Amino acid sequence: MLTFGTVVKFFQDCGLFIYPSLLIMALGLSVAIERFIFLQRARRENSKAWRDILPLLKAGQYKEVHGVASKSDTAIGLIVNNGLARMGSARRREDIDAAMEEGMMEIVPRLEKRTHYLATFANVITLVGLLGTIIGLIKAFTAVAQVNPAEKAELLSASISIAMNNTAFALMVAIPFLLIHAFLQARATEIVDSLEAAKISFLNLVHRGGPEAAAAR
Repeated sequence: MLTFGTVVKFFQDCGLFIYPSLLIMALGLSVAIERFIFLQRARRENSKAWRDILPLLKAGQYKEVHGVASKSDTAIGLIVNNGLARMGSARRREDIDAAMEEGMMEIVPRLEKRTHYLATFANVITLVGLLGTIIGLIKAFTAVAQVNPAEKAELLSASISIAMNNTAFALMVAIPFLLIHAFLQARATEIVDSLEAAKISFLNLVHRGGPEAAAAR
C-alpha cells in the first residue's frame, strides 16, 4: 500500500507533462507488443514451412514444393513461389536468384515495420521529460523569489526534486524502449538471415538437380 501511494505521489508531483509521457509510453508498449507477437509468429511459421519444403526440394519434387508453398502465406512460401515461377522461364541461377530477391524486398519492410518508432518514442519522451523538468524549475525559482528568505532553501530543494521527476520517469521509459528496439531489430535480422539461408539452399538444390528441374518445367 505504501508503494502504491509513493507511485501515485510521484505521478502527481510530475505535473501536466506526465500525461504526454504516459501517452508516448502507451503507444510504445502497443508497438512493442504487436511487433514481438508478429515476429515470433513469423519466425515459427517460416521454420515450419521450410521444414515441410526442404525434404521435397531434396527429392526434386518441385510440383509438390509448389503446392506446399502456394498454400502457405509465409515469407518463405512467397520466396519459394517466386523462385519456382522464374524456373519456368529462366535456366540461369542469377535469374532465379533475382526473382527470389524481389520477394525478399517485399518481405523485409514487413518485418521491420513500425520497429523504428520505438527509438523515436525513446528520444521524444526524453525531451518531453526534460521540458517538464525545465518548466518545473522555472516555476520553482519564481515561487522561491516570493517567499521568506529563511524558507527558500527548503522550498527550492523540494521544488527541484519534484521537477526532476519528469526526467526520471522519461529515462525509466526511454531506456527499456531502446533495449526493446534493439531486441526487435535483432529478431527481424535473424529472420531475414534465415530467409537468405533458405534462398541459398533452394538455389543450390535446384541448380544441382538441373535435369529434374527442367523436367518439372
